[in-house]
Amino acid sequence: MTERKPPGIGFESWVDRQIREATERGDFAHLSGLGRPLPDDTAPYDDLWWVKGKMHREGLAALPPTLALRKEAEDALEAIGRAVSETQVRRIVAEINEKITTTLRRPPPGPPLNLNPFDAEAIVTDWRTTRDER
Repeated sequence: MTERKPPGIGFESWVDRQIREATERGDFAHLSGLGRPLPDDTAPYDDLWWVKGKMHREGLAALPPTLALRKEAEDALEAIGRAVSETQVRRIVAEINEKITTTLRRPPPGPPLNLNPFDAEAIVTDWRTTRDER
């Protein structure tokens, strides 16, 4: 921890001395980002820049639960298109339907879900049709 600036010493000389001593101790030798350019400073200031950076580094999402489930439902439909067997299609539909049904029973905070469970038979029929066309 740094000491308090003693009275009678100019602020600039006190700061310069602390920087010089830290440099001599090697405190600045292994900083992350050493030798790299500073990030773009033309973007408007954001009060939560560090929160967003931390979430990005940790791979976290900031979507409300209902929007995240909508995205997951879209991803499930894409996964069904890549499925190789009817069993796999039914498993994907069953998993997403379970999550949708649970959310419909006890809605989380946020925007409305606006989703209903998928009709497994209709999806399997569509999957077979598109697979036969390939």
